[in-house]
Amino acid sequence: METVKNLLKPRPSPQQQLRDWQRRLRQECRNIERQIRDVEREEKSVQKAIREAAKRNDMTSAKSLAKELVRSRRAVNRLHENKAQLNSISMHLGESVAIARTVGHLSKSAEVMKLVNNLMKAPEVAATMMEFSKEMTKAGVIEEMVTDAVDSALDSEDIEEETEVEVDKVLAELAGETASQLPDAARPQRAKQPIQTQEQEPIAEGADDEEELEQLRARLANVRS
Repeated sequence: METVKNLLKPRPSPQQQLRDWQRRLRQECRNIERQIRDVEREEKSVQKAIREAAKRNDMTSAKSLAKELVRSRRAVNRLHENKAQLNSISMHLGESVAIARTVGHLSKSAEVMKLVNNLMKAPEVAATMMEFSKEMTKAGVIEEMVTDAVDSALDSEDIEEETEVEVDKVLAELAGETASQLPDAARPQRAKQPIQTQEQEPIAEGADDEEELEQLRARLANVRS
């Protein structure tokens, strides 16, 4: 019975189809904005934890958390790119409908096809774009596509390098903060002394600290997924 109803249901006009697609694209953009806010909020907690680990000379935890921070920032960059591409799809669809008013039907758009294909490789929106791809193919906006496997692997060497940069940045900030509290005459000679002292007298990490760090890592991984 449902199939019969679908067959009898009038086919939406290009304008109606566009409005529906644009509405869903805007919703997807809002979902991405929420994910970005969640990740950035969690990043602040991780940055604080990195500083605390560095202060107690627990460089293993500091580097581990810094690596999570690098991954999260990459995820945020990807989300911003995804949002920009979704907005581009909406814009190009608007152009296609303007043309449809003249020719009477939606025409194929190479640009929309390219953007949809790119987004189908993005883990964050792959499922949604697969659905869009089927609908747009049926409507004649794009051709049927065969997508490559989603490649979510990150360059480990790049991550290690960015992790070291992040840890060095935190250590430099800590050294600068300590130096700012010293007398003016002593700053140049003693600016890095606190870090050296901490290295000479490492403080053992307690079970509570380790549990808290694991919770931070789990929360950060959750908001990225």
